[in-house]
Amino acid sequence: MTTHPTTGGASSDHNSGVDALIAQVGVDGRRLVQALALLREGGWWTLADLVRETATSRRTIEALLRELELERDRARDRFRLRAPDSVKSQDIDAVAAFDPADPVGHLLPRHHGVVAELADLIARAPRGRHVLDHVAATADTVVRRALLLGARFRLAGTRVLCVGDHDLTSLAVALIHPGVEVSVADIDERILAYIAAEADRLGVAVRTRWADLRLGLPASLREHADLAVTDPPYTPEGVGLFVARALSGLRDREQGRVLLAYGASERTPALALKVQTSLANLNLAYEAMYPDFNRYHGAEAIGSAADLYVLRPTTKTWPAVAARADKYGTAIYTQGPQSVEAAAPTLPADAGPLLTSADPQLLVGDWPRAALPGVPRVKLPTWLAKPHATDPERVAIAVPLGLEGALPRMLLATRAHRVDALLHEPVRDLDALQAVLAPVYELAADGRHLTATRVPAPTGDAARLVRRVLDSAHSRLANTWRESLIKARGSLTKNQARGLIAAAAPWSAEATVLELPLHRLRELPGAITATLAANAPAPSTDPAPAPAMDAAMDAAMDAAMDAAMDPA
Repeated sequence: MTTHPTTGGASSDHNSGVDALIAQVGVDGRRLVQALALLREGGWWTLADLVRETATSRRTIEALLRELELERDRARDRFRLRAPDSVKSQDIDAVAAFDPADPVGHLLPRHHGVVAELADLIARAPRGRHVLDHVAATADTVVRRALLLGARFRLAGTRVLCVGDHDLTSLAVALIHPGVEVSVADIDERILAYIAAEADRLGVAVRTRWADLRLGLPASLREHADLAVTDPPYTPEGVGLFVARALSGLRDREQGRVLLAYGASERTPALALKVQTSLANLNLAYEAMYPDFNRYHGAEAIGSAADLYVLRPTTKTWPAVAARADKYGTAIYTQGPQSVEAAAPTLPADAGPLLTSADPQLLVGDWPRAALPGVPRVKLPTWLAKPHATDPERVAIAVPLGLEGALPRMLLATRAHRVDALLHEPVRDLDALQAVLAPVYELAADGRHLTATRVPAPTGDAARLVRRVLDSAHSRLANTWRESLIKARGSLTKNQARGLIAAAAPWSAEATVLELPLHRLRELPGAITATLAANAPAPSTDPAPAPAMDAAMDAAMDAAMDAAMDPA
């Protein structure tokens, strides 16, 4: 190991530069004193570790290090004080005695096995996507979130909804509180597949649903949970949108809570104010705020840390959510083409010729006002929320930049003979998309223009059943599947059909086709085929409900789902 001394603006026995820096930041100088206390212990540090441990921005820590004489191990990108005992400050000896209380830190030793499991899960998880503002939380943080839920709330019989879950909070909650029903809504197909696979491996139940929150919360998760947890993009628009969707997922409007992770640099209080203003616009009560509760592998600009808010809705919250939830726009992130600072995207210049050749009977999405005047239009959230009142043969969809992940759902939301989709960039993997949609469409792509042509009705029982289910994409999947299965097999009762479906696809409960992650859509044809061939379960010994009552129950369930999917 080769080490190199580095001298900053102050010598080891004269701390004028350090003292001046601490004085310059005023009462916030405690952060620097804490960093000095850690360095004076004599151990090696990386910049990332020191930032995270002190919850102090990288710029501030770098300013401190410039005033110190350091010994550097460049091979391992780490450093330590050259003469720890020579660094003095009048506050340094007292700083450890006044650390802010961690409400659940004392519980961590009892759950060291879960912490180790989460550390492994986080290490193996799909890499974060910077355009989605992904930064992984530490294993300690994720477990402490789950512990705080149990320490603060009665969890018996409750449901927890994770609105976005790159941090894998859902798995921590399921491991520590196995009696809690846990659900996840996320835009990242990789994360949804990973959570589902790891939940199966660990023997815990976590329901996964695909969602681009800019288009709405999945129907099966609306008014579903008692508690919601979210760690959104740290912009006013991102925080406002994610919290609004989390609120729409609460079934108890009086007692429900939203736990929000949000952090800002100590250097940017104005940004924190903008975010808190977006929360104030939702008329929420701040029940608690735990400073620096969340720690991250990254996000050094904000000290690799974020506060944890406990938010409670008021009677004024719900009108505010209804008025604001669909108005945050698509630019909600801090970086990339969907960032709040990116230029607003416009449709490609070839939109006009495409519309002329496609001759659509319905326009979906934000087409130019001058395009095809007189042709009916519908917004994308409405298109995905409920079946269109008419049954058009030809549809044209304008796919917004950054919402390409919704394309399979946009196509399955109609029974049109032909759908023309105009994107901002070509489809990246047409073969993979075709494999998912093969039972319904034949796809062709010409640059940014995608054409989906409906294939003829199939002839085999399995293919017909798959087609019938996919053609009812807005309806509750299990209900359509059950009725189609009974019709195909002829001798099944409703309870037997339900049992076959639950055995083949336990993940289908309460979902619609449009909510399923892509990995479940790929599994769906095989699962449907399996229910056609499987032996029917033995009839139940419980008294069967009268036929009229059974039909009424099914009708009520379908009506409830239809109402949940109707934003009006």
